[in-house]
Amino acid sequence: MNNMNNEVKIIAYDPQYKEAFKTLNEEWIKTFFTMEAGDYKLLDNPEEYIINKGGHIVFAMLNNEPVGTCALVKTADEPLRFELSKMAVSPKAQGKKIGYLVGQALVDKARELNAESIFLETNSILVPAIKLYEKLGFKHMPISDSAYDRCDTQMLLKF
Repeated sequence: MNNMNNEVKIIAYDPQYKEAFKTLNEEWIKTFFTMEAGDYKLLDNPEEYIINKGGHIVFAMLNNEPVGTCALVKTADEPLRFELSKMAVSPKAQGKKIGYLVGQALVDKARELNAESIFLETNSILVPAIKLYEKLGFKHMPISDSAYDRCDTQMLLKF
């Protein structure tokens, strides 16, 4: 019999999970870095800065609880470009490929919308995250201006 309890479901953003979007990210960022102004802007106002601007947020649900999240932030219209941002997985749900699942859901979404590319920023100490992005098809690129002090790695996925 299929054990439904251990199955991760990916769902689109719903206002009831607004707090979870912030909590999951805050927990993740504070484990390695410090929260920056750019973090609070997006995490406190995901609808205003992400959803209402043509972006998308997904959640990984485990036993009806959000345990992972990721956002696709629209950065340009013509051609359509996104930034993959705010990927976070709860420590209690690590090892279930949740980062890959939320990342893949948003890569598929961008492809569906005929996006030209997805860009992301990360830090070289996050080796598992970088491996995950490579697995999703992202390639390293020369670094240019970043909104975040902690960013020392930029990657691009072209469709």
